[in-house]
Amino acid sequence: MRTTPESTRSQVSDDDVMAVMNRFYAAEAKYVAAAGGTDFTEVAALLDPEVVLYQAPGLPFTGTGTWRGHQGIQSFFDRFSELWQSMDVIDARSVVDGDTVVMLLHVRFRARTTGRTVDTRIAQVNTITNGRISEFRPYYWNPSAITKACS
Repeated sequence: MRTTPESTRSQVSDDDVMAVMNRFYAAEAKYVAAAGGTDFTEVAALLDPEVVLYQAPGLPFTGTGTWRGHQGIQSFFDRFSELWQSMDVIDARSVVDGDTVVMLLHVRFRARTTGRTVDTRIAQVNTITNGRISEFRPYYWNPSAITKACS
């Protein structure tokens, strides 16, 4: 994990950082369940205008692999929502260090077209800037199971 000298860390508490992440995951799940048919404003309010999402190659929703800004994240969510009917967080744990929060997630996805479910683990490294998420880097435990569920 990256270490940040105390003098350069943002002045937000661990509770503030986790409140942002919890609100984000709730808004994300709502948007995915609505297949993108709901307003993105709730999600966008939690994102820095310069937010970047880095996705691993080879997943059915990866696209270019890098999604930038509110429009980029909305485009990613729209693609993600085409594939998944639901996304249930079974367990979530976190490690917070200044403006960095690592989420350790046990997630169950249900594919929209096949109805198949996949239980998987995701480690997601997030950066919070001025109370908003500025970067996501998710790492999926079993990418082949995710791909299989969608096809």
